[in-house]
Amino acid sequence: MKMMGSTNSAITRGFLLLVIAATTLVVGQAETVVVGGSENWRPGYNYTDWALKSSPFYINDKLVFKYEAPQNVYLLPNLWSYIKCDFKNAKLLASETNGAGNGFEVVLNQWRLYYFASSSGNDCSSGMMKFFAMPLPHWNY
Repeated sequence: MKMMGSTNSAITRGFLLLVIAATTLVVGQAETVVVGGSENWRPGYNYTDWALKSSPFYINDKLVFKYEAPQNVYLLPNLWSYIKCDFKNAKLLASETNGAGNGFEVVLNQWRLYYFASSSGNDCSSGMMKFFAMPLPHWNY
């Protein structure tokens, strides 16, 4: 019975540490980032490389997709779909016309992987018009 009590105590302490750590999270200043920078969202550009150079992204940052038709933006459901450029269960975020003007915004409002890709042309399957982002929480120091 003593072991059971010490296990419960350790779990309780671990839970309290987790709660304390979570309370140190703050909502920081959200950034607005144009995907691709001055290149915008276009065929023939390596967005995986861009994302690596532009990261880290944080929770509540806004990604802006600016593009000319016939491009689009999909949110792919998982890593397998991302690797295979499988758009069967993907969610269309922005159609061919949504990227004009100020573009289309996506808010990274959850701590999770976001897989973005375009189904236009062969750029996704060649590794170009796709990238993923994992927004981090803002920490209070």
